[in-house]
Amino acid sequence: MNKLISQIFVSSSLLIMGTALGVWGSRQLATLNQSSVSDTIPPETSLQPVANSVFPPFKQSSPQKQGNFNFISEVAQKVGPAVVRIEATRQVSFNNSENFEHPLFKHFFPEQIPFERTERGTGSGFIVSDDGLIMTNAHVVEGTSFVSVLLPSGKTYEGRVLGIDSMTDVAVVKITAENLPTVILGKAKNLIIGEWAIAIGNPLGLDNTVTVGIISAKDRSSSEVGVSDKRVKFIQTDAAINPGNSGGPLLNARGEVIGINTAIRADAQGLGFAIPIETASRIAEQLYTTGKASHPYIGIQMITLNQDTIKNDNIPQNLGFENVPEKGVLVVKVMENSPASQAGFLPGDVINNVNNIEVLTAQDVQEQVEISTIGEVIPIRIDRQGKFITLKVYPAEFPIE
Repeated sequence: MNKLISQIFVSSSLLIMGTALGVWGSRQLATLNQSSVSDTIPPETSLQPVANSVFPPFKQSSPQKQGNFNFISEVAQKVGPAVVRIEATRQVSFNNSENFEHPLFKHFFPEQIPFERTERGTGSGFIVSDDGLIMTNAHVVEGTSFVSVLLPSGKTYEGRVLGIDSMTDVAVVKITAENLPTVILGKAKNLIIGEWAIAIGNPLGLDNTVTVGIISAKDRSSSEVGVSDKRVKFIQTDAAINPGNSGGPLLNARGEVIGINTAIRADAQGLGFAIPIETASRIAEQLYTTGKASHPYIGIQMITLNQDTIKNDNIPQNLGFENVPEKGVLVVKVMENSPASQAGFLPGDVINNVNNIEVLTAQDVQEQVEISTIGEVIPIRIDRQGKFITLKVYPAEFPIE
């Protein structure tokens, strides 16, 4: 009996000691892990703003606090006051021809009579300066010069549309006010697939709605998104974006704006897209200072060369081009009197380098042209039937029809 009690006592002692050592070891490991993370992540730094810029400087991404389970709530409280509701009213002309098909009407009214109707739309925006400068989508305010801007505080202001850019879907609105809450701009290029994404806006008129998801993908081309007329590489997120969210901010876990919510795929769920904040801010700066945005243009039509286009679709041969390389960007057409024509481009040339940066897709070429300066030379290296040539192109301003 005494021997049995002694064995139980020894076993219990070992169990208690093992548990204590396990708890102590876990604490030491947690401390070590936190120390390692903090040692490897650089401290938050601010990038220098553009000289005389009215927009806030971008902030370098900084690590999220460990164990902060209420960060979404904190972001909503921090950014929510700077997210506004925008109501736009516009007059739209149309021909009501269906109601005038009767021969009697055609006799007295041989020409179609134009009619006008009033359209009202609601979108979102966010304040970037404490004196009332607001960024939003072009399609939210297109077709009108003045809009109604409702702040979360309940105050309503008349907003003046300073400029819109349909090619990137960015617009700037100004209200007359002081000491307004503002957002902080982050960096979309630092995003990691799978990190948190928070959207704030006014879907279907439901003010300051907060939805959460992740960054699903980066650098989605305009053709992939279904808006091939836009010059943007989009951020993809599964944070719920609905009609009325357009123009609102997409945020990271620190509450920094990383994009402008702009589009959803109507044929799917969980597919939302945002304009990277670097692109939006660059365009907004031009709209604020000049009322319009200028886009460089060289004047070529092109397709990406890859296994699908060469072996499966046989596109180069179908277009009459032979002996093309397996990768690069094929020039299909050169516009007459364009900068590319003046530089010596020919159909069949394959672009592989723009401004000393390797390019693999047509979107890569477009991106390098877009960030160039009108009138300043861009070296573009091409493969012309196996011979490498560097052409000097001077981009012109994109012609607006």
